[in-house]
Amino acid sequence: MADAKKSLLEFKQKVDLVLDAFFEQVIAENKDIDKNITDAIAYAQKITMSGGKRARAAFVYYGYIAAGGKERKKITQASISIELIHSFLLMHDDIIDRDSLRHGVKTTHIYYSEIAKKYFKNKDCDHFGNSMAIIIGDMLNSLGNRVLFESKFSPELIIKALHRMQDIVSSTIIGETEDVMIENFGKATEAEIMKMYKNKTAKYTIEGPLHLGAILAGADQEFLRSLSAYSIPAGIAFQIQDDILGVFGNINKTGKPVGSDVRQGKQTILVVKALETANSTQKEIFKKCLGNDALTQSDLEQFRTVIIETGSLEYAQKLARILISEAKQKIDQVAMEEESKEFLVGIADYVLNREV
Repeated sequence: MADAKKSLLEFKQKVDLVLDAFFEQVIAENKDIDKNITDAIAYAQKITMSGGKRARAAFVYYGYIAAGGKERKKITQASISIELIHSFLLMHDDIIDRDSLRHGVKTTHIYYSEIAKKYFKNKDCDHFGNSMAIIIGDMLNSLGNRVLFESKFSPELIIKALHRMQDIVSSTIIGETEDVMIENFGKATEAEIMKMYKNKTAKYTIEGPLHLGAILAGADQEFLRSLSAYSIPAGIAFQIQDDILGVFGNINKTGKPVGSDVRQGKQTILVVKALETANSTQKEIFKKCLGNDALTQSDLEQFRTVIIETGSLEYAQKLARILISEAKQKIDQVAMEEESKEFLVGIADYVLNREV
């Protein structure tokens, strides 16, 4: 696990230089065109560069190496495409979730809402903030695709990669739709939650990026399927751990307000399993806490206690361990470059122990 964390950190340091330089290039290109969009891209740069593990870019890189790719500089440059797409999706997701912080920095819609309150009188400032965040997110989507268009691989491979990128975004949107619908219905089954995790997280965070890299190395469908057998269970486990951190994490490590999932009334595996066995008192606590914008620290502590007492936390942790074990077994059976295999096995272990 330590080696995988070290590899991820080392890759992040390299890819951040490429990502930051690309932002600077785009800012320079737009400087004489429009000041507002230049400022907007600069703020997107600030949020993007303020945090993030660059795990998706790393999966692109190691997917490429796994499939026998040799041109490391090329794939490092191309890998920032998924990070720009990631920033685009997060920017829109922050509006949906009404989050105020991302990597410890004001989210884009909040930042522009505050600008509106300062300079615009008699205007709907929140609507302005949301509008700007949607527009800037769309810009990042365009830039992410541009990176692949301009990458130094063959046109045939670039087209395949771009096609796969659209599939990644589409499946993420399906998962996000499921998430929003489930949240507003206020109830879900474990099967519905797992399906949403597969589409929103597993296909987007691990499978898609690994496929992008492997495609750019010329991998065939059989190899891509073998990567999927690892990616789906590992990605679902990643989301389960994310849910746990959303309730039990530390804002200083996650960069996001802990308990935001509870305030938003999100239906997670923790909530679903707790409600299966909760008594009337525990259900009342859930009713009071879920979807409560005025959630206090005391409320959150009560919510946490129910999650623990019902065995929901233990169930989620055990399920994540089972899924990670499955992912490691699947990847162990795949013939690939040993460097990539070690990274994927190590990252699987890291998923279970991460605190951010």
